[in-house]
Amino acid sequence: MILPLAGFAFITSVTPGPNNILLLGSGLRFGLLPTVPHILGIQVGVALQLILCAYGLGVLLMEMPLAQLILKIVGTAYLLYLAWNLRNNSVANEDLKENIKNARPFTFIQAVLFQFINPKAWIMTLTAGGLFLPNLDSKFLSILLLCLVFNSVGTPSSGSWAVIGSLIKRFLQDPFWQKCFSWGMVSITAYTALAIWL
Repeated sequence: MILPLAGFAFITSVTPGPNNILLLGSGLRFGLLPTVPHILGIQVGVALQLILCAYGLGVLLMEMPLAQLILKIVGTAYLLYLAWNLRNNSVANEDLKENIKNARPFTFIQAVLFQFINPKAWIMTLTAGGLFLPNLDSKFLSILLLCLVFNSVGTPSSGSWAVIGSLIKRFLQDPFWQKCFSWGMVSITAYTALAIWL
């Protein structure tokens, strides 16, 4: 079960989603080191979700269409809010500079809590907890192995978005490329919001 789990963790952690969009933006704005608490908070939040799903919350959520709908609505609203902010920043460069000056990276706790309104994180953990839970004699050890494998693969996979953001920062000094990048981020964010419903 470990190789399929690792493959699933890689694919779901490295592809675009709310966490990776936020990490890319944080790496771009603040650099890699200030973004590390955000990266670690994501992994702890995902681990908590994996534990909850493996202990049965996943089954409960699957049986409650209203809870799934609320999660989708909240997640979509947040993504559209992000896209709107990115759009505003791409239109007014002076506002972008002011926002960067006043902005702060996600704290560890904010990143942990964000996972509980992140639809992609719930889809990942529901699937992993339901399909990839190792079949060991001890349920505790099965869940521990699930979390270790998922986070060992997920940390560098999602963290790579923050690395990319910090690396391309110096190439975005020109206002034209800033605007192109911002509109690209708006498109990815809007697509992610749409993908929740597909």
